[in-house]
Amino acid sequence: MATAALVKRLMEHIAQHPDSSTVAALRELMNDSTIKTTADSADSTDSSVSSPLSIAEASRLLGISAYTLRYYEQQGLVHPGRNTSGYREYSAFALRRLVFISRMRVSGMTLGDLKRYIALVEQGSATVAERRQIMVEQRSRIQRQINELSLALEVTDYKIEVYGGQADEEMR
Repeated sequence: MATAALVKRLMEHIAQHPDSSTVAALRELMNDSTIKTTADSADSTDSSVSSPLSIAEASRLLGISAYTLRYYEQQGLVHPGRNTSGYREYSAFALRRLVFISRMRVSGMTLGDLKRYIALVEQGSATVAERRQIMVEQRSRIQRQINELSLALEVTDYKIEVYGGQADEEMR
């Protein structure tokens, strides 16, 4: 399946089912056998993406503004290629990285932590242990956020019931 189709499927699933797991789509998207692991898109023979995407196409696909994509590039988080006219082209590798970055930003990872993580990724396999530790710490932060939001939801449900309603009435 083409990278763009995988990203589209993942982003649509997240939008339509925010409470459900997107693990299957995410694993397929992040699988190294699905998407080439090197950033060398100029001489890529990667059959998982038919052609690189323009900044407008990548923006639309990922739900990220073109301004944000350019900002991520300025910060060294992603390195899109350039076509002969000088326009940005987002390869499968760049799209995969942008999915990761966008999910980490949604989860509250700071730009500084992302920069540190991406710098370690670009240093190669010698940094795996440090990257794993960053992800373990991020997972812990996310779990705390989930717990805090669950408590906030319970308090909100309680107040709705106090006011004579049912907690799930807005969902109907």
